Amino acid sequence: MSVYVGNLSYEVTEESLNAVFAEYGSVKRVQLPTDRETGRVRGFGFVEMGTDAEETAAIEALDGAEWMGRDLKVNKAKPKEDRGSFGGGGRGGNNSFRNRY
Repeated sequence: MSVYVGNLSYEVTEESLNAVFAEYGSVKRVQLPTDRETGRVRGFGFVEMGTDAEETAAIEALDGAEWMGRDLKVNKAKPKEDRGSFGGGGRGGNNSFRNRY
């Protein structure tokens, strides 16, 4: 499981986020999604810690803490939802775009 970190500064880097979380244990991975068009950080990220205890310690310490001029939102990340395939529309059957025309 990983930790969701929201309300991040657009100036944040993977290295700086790693350094903050490393104070609470071993950091296995840091992900900062970027905007496809601008390449700019989207203002949130994910941090994977070594153990559940380290994740809990980081969440308790950092949720609501001010960092880089912003109040962080830190909690357990929710599993990624399956958005389905393009054009499915949730109506059943095969309603893909290419089959309509």
